[in-house]
Amino acid sequence: QVQLAESGGGLVQAGGSLRLSCAASGRTFRNDMGWFRQAPGQEREFVGAIRWGDQAITYADSVKGRFTISRDNAKNTLYLQMSSLKPADTAVYYCAAGPQSLRYTSRLGYQYWGQGTQVTVSS
Repeated sequence: QVQLAESGGGLVQAGGSLRLSCAASGRTFRNDMGWFRQAPGQEREFVGAIRWGDQAITYADSVKGRFTISRDNAKNTLYLQMSSLKPADTAVYYCAAGPQSLRYTSRLGYQYWGQGTQVTVSS
């Protein structure tokens, strides 16, 4: 079992920055870890992920160049640094973890989810 807890969400003006954290506990070894987001009335969508093995990072096109994922294995913490935020980035952001999988850009690739943290970007 893996437990995930996000923090760092809040209200920010367009163009601003926020850093989300995801603290992981339990059996965290050898997991791909990802960030997803869900806006009201929309499906949960992939934001980015970091793979366990080669630490390769993949981003959704909508956030590429603005968001940065990092992972501190010693602290069992995943980060999402968000810059140049836009109102369209407003959503609940979720951290996810799952065994290494080729489906790491899909919700189907993850077994464990955090409770989510709200990010609101005002125009």
